[in-house]
Amino acid sequence: MKELTKAEEQIMQILWDLEKGFVKDVLEQFPEPKPAYNTVSTICRILEKKGFLDYRAYGNSHQYFPLIARDIYTKEFLNNFVDNYFGNSIEQLVSFFSKQNKVDIREADGIIELMNKVKEKKKDA
Repeated sequence: MKELTKAEEQIMQILWDLEKGFVKDVLEQFPEPKPAYNTVSTICRILEKKGFLDYRAYGNSHQYFPLIARDIYTKEFLNNFVDNYFGNSIEQLVSFFSKQNKVDIREADGIIELMNKVKEKKKDA
């Protein structure tokens, strides 16, 4: 699966939330300063060519809708991210963020609790 550019991802996030929408609907969800209508329209067409969106035609207007679910894209993106930057190691990922002081005590406790649950599930399987 291809990765999204930042602009493409912004539009996908909006369409995942809306479930479907015309370019004007997408544009309304952008914070100020809003991009140009033609910019959003062009990115929607690019996303369609990449296989992320499809549309229903209503005259000259297109109502776009996602073909790929947010959770599927997120899973692919994060798997590739962990693989490419951390040698496919969650331990290295967590170590990186802990060394950057990005994990507070509450989050660390949550991570430990989550890992203990994973451990228990693996034992039972």
